[in-house]
Amino acid sequence: MKHLKSVLRVTVAVAALTAPVQGFIGQTKRTVDPPPKPLVTFIELGSIRCIPCRMMQPVMKSIEEKYADQVKIVFHDVWTPRGQPFAVQYGIRLIPTQVFLDKNGKEFFRHEGYFPEAEIDKLLQKQGLKIRKQG
Repeated sequence: MKHLKSVLRVTVAVAALTAPVQGFIGQTKRTVDPPPKPLVTFIELGSIRCIPCRMMQPVMKSIEEKYADQVKIVFHDVWTPRGQPFAVQYGIRLIPTQVFLDKNGKEFFRHEGYFPEAEIDKLLQKQGLKIRKQG
């Protein structure tokens, strides 16, 4: 009988040690969802010293506001040492150049020169994006 009590105590102790931790009484566990992955990444390759590139700045801002978390906008100033590797990576011939990547990082569209906002809207909506806020 003593042996049985010892086995029971060990079994109860092991069960207590391996039971999931529940947290404090009355405390609610909250999980934080990661931010949604953008459906499109819009890469602008240009320079802050280039007039057509500067004309793209308000267009990019408006696109970012209208499509919220559906689009990630990235700007690389390719006339700087920091941005120059991206010019090589994307094989640009002139600036500005816009490169659009899908959610898997695969290029699906490229444009050279100033790109009007209305045309970008058409392109993004063709990819299934919806305007969240009128710009």
